[in-house]
Amino acid sequence: MLDFTEASLKKVLTRYNVALEKAMTPEDAAEELYPKDELIYPIAKAIFEGEEDDVIEGLQAAMDAGKDPIALIDDALMVGMGVVTNLYDEGIIFLPNVMMSADAMLDGIEFCKENSETAPVTKGTVVCHVAEGDVHDIGKNIVTALLRANGYDVVDLGRDVPVDDVVKAVAENNPIMVTGTALMTTTMYAFKEVNDKLLEKGYKLPFACGGGAVNQDFVSQYTLGVYGEEAADAPKIADAIIAGTTDIAALRDKFHKH
Repeated sequence: MLDFTEASLKKVLTRYNVALEKAMTPEDAAEELYPKDELIYPIAKAIFEGEEDDVIEGLQAAMDAGKDPIALIDDALMVGMGVVTNLYDEGIIFLPNVMMSADAMLDGIEFCKENSETAPVTKGTVVCHVAEGDVHDIGKNIVTALLRANGYDVVDLGRDVPVDDVVKAVAENNPIMVTGTALMTTTMYAFKEVNDKLLEKGYKLPFACGGGAVNQDFVSQYTLGVYGEEAADAPKIADAIIAGTTDIAALRDKFHKH
């Protein structure tokens, strides 16, 4: 008869990769993803750490070495944010970490703009708002920060936005997508009004909605609605749109989870 102690049994039952995952810190995981370029590496690391001053210092060093400021947005800042997004998707880091990194990246983008004579090419424009009657804008603020950090121009209409103002912003800015957030069940019905008025005006762009009061079944009831369960879904939906997935049904197939 084999005589296993509790300690030895745990060793037998613990897979190697599980033990490795427990031993690996978020910093260790990020280290494996950083670019190897000696000028880009410190910028990407500073983005992950959410250190605005270190981002600027790294960008300045790269510019002094001859790097183009606008090129650094894609080649360094976006790369660093990509590390953050990857680790967030894997559940290794959490939303507060992402927000810190996004803020650091936005500071970096502004610094690059200030040091260049040309404007960066953006992926597209997104109109964001909080439903009419709703003053809770934390979710919307996270969405706008993540969209900007991923290279989108954001028209931020703020909170408690009248339905007609949303439609007007679409007409004036030609966005690839509209986002709406609602925390109160009494206000989320404004999304249906936005949907109907957009259709009346001939606009058929995706309308990504989320927030504490909103669920997938509700969003699926109106023609343009695409449900985002988390704020981090907003840039993913936008990326899918510019990659060619503009059909609402296809976006729902991709992002609706239940």
